[in-house]
Amino acid sequence: MKRKHEPDMPATVRKRRCAIYTRKSTEEGLEKEFNSLDAQRAACEAYILSQQHEGWLLVPDNYDDGGVSGGTLDRPALQRLLGDIEAGRVDCIVVYKIDRLSRSLMDFAKLVEVFDAHDVTFVSITQSFSTTTSMGRLTLNILLSFAQFEREVNGERVRDKIAASRARGMWTGGTVPIGYRVENRKLFIDPAGAAVVRRVFEVFAEIGSTTKMLPVLRQEGLRTGAGRLIDKGAIYKLLANRTYVGETHHKGQYFPGEHEAIIPRDLWDRVRARVQEDPRLRASQTRAPSAALLRGLLFGADGRAMSPTHSRKKGKIYRYYTSQAILQGEPNDARYRRLPAGEIEAVVMGQVRAVLRQPEIVVGTWRAALAEAPDLTEAEVRDALGRLDPMWDELFPAEQERIVRLLVERVVVSEAGAEITLKLEGLAGLARDLMSRPAETRRAA
Repeated sequence: MKRKHEPDMPATVRKRRCAIYTRKSTEEGLEKEFNSLDAQRAACEAYILSQQHEGWLLVPDNYDDGGVSGGTLDRPALQRLLGDIEAGRVDCIVVYKIDRLSRSLMDFAKLVEVFDAHDVTFVSITQSFSTTTSMGRLTLNILLSFAQFEREVNGERVRDKIAASRARGMWTGGTVPIGYRVENRKLFIDPAGAAVVRRVFEVFAEIGSTTKMLPVLRQEGLRTGAGRLIDKGAIYKLLANRTYVGETHHKGQYFPGEHEAIIPRDLWDRVRARVQEDPRLRASQTRAPSAALLRGLLFGADGRAMSPTHSRKKGKIYRYYTSQAILQGEPNDARYRRLPAGEIEAVVMGQVRAVLRQPEIVVGTWRAALAEAPDLTEAEVRDALGRLDPMWDELFPAEQERIVRLLVERVVVSEAGAEITLKLEGLAGLARDLMSRPAETRRAA
């Protein structure tokens, strides 16, 4: 017989397996015996216990993310929770506040899709609503909008603080440049690293070419902050880092820094002036003492340029074209990784001179020259190109180099030999030039 004050209870109650999810953005305080995650869990456990008459049961697994931002879904405990939802082990998610689960409206929409697909409900114990009703979903979207707004405002505050700190010359974190160390959030010079930085600047100011200075620096054993042998990428980063002249920067603006400079201003200005020069001009100022007919035109089978180099032995200069892989200290087992300059130049010019005698080249050159010289005949072009062969060896090196650059677009050396690509417009220009020389000679006489 039922007693007077006994509540009516349903004959059967559906069991709801409840998982508690907790999160804290920073690791501060997590080492305490009872921390923020514990407080969130205790409150959620009490709420689940109060709903025991509705069939709510706490699952034994803990889903705690400590020191993880709510701006991403890539969280270990959250991913484990989603896996258990998809496996059918959870019926309800219980959190202390909505933003513990996510601070992003877009991310939360993705989570709700997963919850709906597996008939899982969501409960915030301090913001009472149910996701099974339209009003609950509206409330949820409003709360998440405010959570995202708060997150964006906090981000703006952090960015403004960083900008203000940089303007005052303060170190605000990030990768510590080689040559410095950080103490109490300030940069101090590290003598060993500073010596590397100074050496890089001094050698570049002297040589003016990263390609030519790299073997020198590697022979001296210079290494990056990570302990690797220095490479061209590291050199360029060093030469562009204004931290070394005692400056900080923020979004393209530079400010005097609190830290001490490693590089004096005059050396910095000299180096930057050379870096900003046209690479071709800088190369011409640092080239080997002998001419290099195929400079910038010769490439290996791997598609990388072969640069002119030289060595001295007993006062004699030996010229070569060397693969960029070797110059940058990379492994290279290609057969033609270093070529004697004189031999490859002779081979290329021999092929060029032979090509100039081919009828189809003569016809192509003539047609290309007709645009500027409509009265030009094919015979005149053939005679002009034929005139180059006997006079080649009497030309000055500078003139030979000019003609090669006028004629040749690219030379690729491989196991099959040297493949030469000619410039047809260059041939036409050369033909006009050669035809003008006899007339000039007669006028001079």
